[in-house]
Amino acid sequence: MTYRKFVFMAPAALALALAACGGGDSAETGRSYCPPPLTVQDADRLTHFKEGAGRDPRDIAYEAVLTASGTSCEITRSELNVTLVMRISATAGPSVDPGQTRVPYFVRVLNAGGTVVQSQEFTADFRLSATNPRGSSQEELALRLPYSKISDLGGYRIAIGLKPTREELEYNRRARSGQ
Repeated sequence: MTYRKFVFMAPAALALALAACGGGDSAETGRSYCPPPLTVQDADRLTHFKEGAGRDPRDIAYEAVLTASGTSCEITRSELNVTLVMRISATAGPSVDPGQTRVPYFVRVLNAGGTVVQSQEFTADFRLSATNPRGSSQEELALRLPYSKISDLGGYRIAIGLKPTREELEYNRRARSGQ
């Protein structure tokens, strides 16, 4: 009787074993080639000032920080579909304007040669005020990365960050160096 059970189950076990050797499903392959996001240097934090000449702490409208990011991927015959998730937190400064606070950020996809092949800019929107000084936003984006050979996928990189003006970038760099 035990022998019959084995004969009956052997074809099913063989089919499962062969399926496992077939390279995995598209979700597993997509995870293998899924490019993790990398935050561009000096683009993880942003201090934004109110309009005008003042640049002391009383003139800060808001401060924003890129607190987390991650990707998940699914592969098709000709493209890797990437879901990028970013978490941005913002804190009102003494000079916050009532109403909507818009924090700019960017996403750049680079190929193996370092060339930008996709570039997008967005804003994370907050309602900051003296009575509501903190906010957090989860931004979710869909990216499509084409390929002709599966080995092409290993070269993609996703660069992300907040998008400061030149003046804001210089302020952030000075603040980090303690000047």
